[in-house]
Amino acid sequence: MTPRNLKLASLLFALILVPVAGAQAADAPQAPEAFTVLFNGRDFTGWHGLGHFDIRKLAEMSEEDRAKKRADDLTDLNKHWRVDNGELVNDGQGVYMTTDKDYGDMELIIEFKLLPKGDSGIYLRATPQVQVWDFNQNAGYWKHGADKGSGSLWNNSPASPGKFPLIFADKPIGSWNSFFIRQLGDRTWVWLNHQLVVDGVPLENYFDKTKPLFPKGPVQLQTHGNEVRWRNICIREISPHESNALLRGNKDPEGFVSVFNGADLSGWAGAVENYEINDGSIVCKPEKGGTIYTKEEYGDFIARLNFKLPPGGNNGLAIRYPGTGDGAYTGMCELQVLDTEHPKYGRIDPRQIHGSAYGMVGAHRGYLHEAGQWNYQQVTVKGSTIKVELNGVTILDTDLSKVTEYMANSPHPGKDRVSGFFGLAGHNDPVEFRNISIKRLN
Repeated sequence: MTPRNLKLASLLFALILVPVAGAQAADAPQAPEAFTVLFNGRDFTGWHGLGHFDIRKLAEMSEEDRAKKRADDLTDLNKHWRVDNGELVNDGQGVYMTTDKDYGDMELIIEFKLLPKGDSGIYLRATPQVQVWDFNQNAGYWKHGADKGSGSLWNNSPASPGKFPLIFADKPIGSWNSFFIRQLGDRTWVWLNHQLVVDGVPLENYFDKTKPLFPKGPVQLQTHGNEVRWRNICIREISPHESNALLRGNKDPEGFVSVFNGADLSGWAGAVENYEINDGSIVCKPEKGGTIYTKEEYGDFIARLNFKLPPGGNNGLAIRYPGTGDGAYTGMCELQVLDTEHPKYGRIDPRQIHGSAYGMVGAHRGYLHEAGQWNYQQVTVKGSTIKVELNGVTILDTDLSKVTEYMANSPHPGKDRVSGFFGLAGHNDPVEFRNISIKRLN
């Protein structure tokens, strides 16, 4: 997070927490502007019971089995949870308090209070967790890192920078603590008592480490052996437009150079007659195609851009393109730009979905914004490796030098190229691109 964004977020946190935390505990909670109250202070409306559970398995259940599980979990919920003076209270046992609604990008405000030896957490998209625990040595959790405080993504791998909080920010046990949590893609920011403790670290998919965090899921309040109290729970869903802006920031970091001026195709070559400029965007003309590419060549680089797909739209990013031929084969690769979720692409090869190194390595699916909305993507090319981050989620991270099998057994003679042009590989659809900038790494 840039210093300016961090300052703004901290200021926002300070402003929105005061009126909520200042209300009487028994009063109906009041949400800050643009936020929605998740817990009404009276009952469990908007919530249900669900324990530590892979939500993909819920989708695989029959309606009958899901209904039975929900009923059993409700019985358990009513046994171990209660409302006391406007606060959600758990006795330390049972299923987790779980929102009825699933959330993607969002901001969450929540307060908690622990008893001695308390241990709990907040699941985001049904995934563990933002850690909450007693930091005192006699609680017995120091062997797990509790001396560093709450707020970290404790279930991340040991090498993760979010495994432990950046600073210690807990208040004494028995005091109310305040969280402000932002989730964009799989990246998580956590402020505990106004202090930044996790700074944009991916929350790992606990249930399948080979895949990114689920695109959406419920918020859950964990039970873990001792009483925990929660109050003033509010949420704000973040639109794709705002998410793109937050992820990209107000300006590109040092070293990035814009390669598109928003007015014309100066600095570009190739099939420029098949593209047009529309409201500051490069658009492939309908029923036209061909590759346009920068006149400058690049070896190792990072490219940042925004793109918008029409329903069923198809285009691509030509990486280390030589200036001739089909960039998917003559260049290092073509990174697919495709409305993968359109019905007509339901049965395509995994190596064809959006973000894939076409025909060679498939990307993770399900992280595009809906057709007609802008997406933000960053591509990092180093040596033979390519990393693609889409809307805050790493959907491809691969080494093309290790690829030995190709879709349709069609070889890619250009995959070992060490330099070339950066381009857009039009495929007859009016896909739009803007805010294209590149940083050289060599």
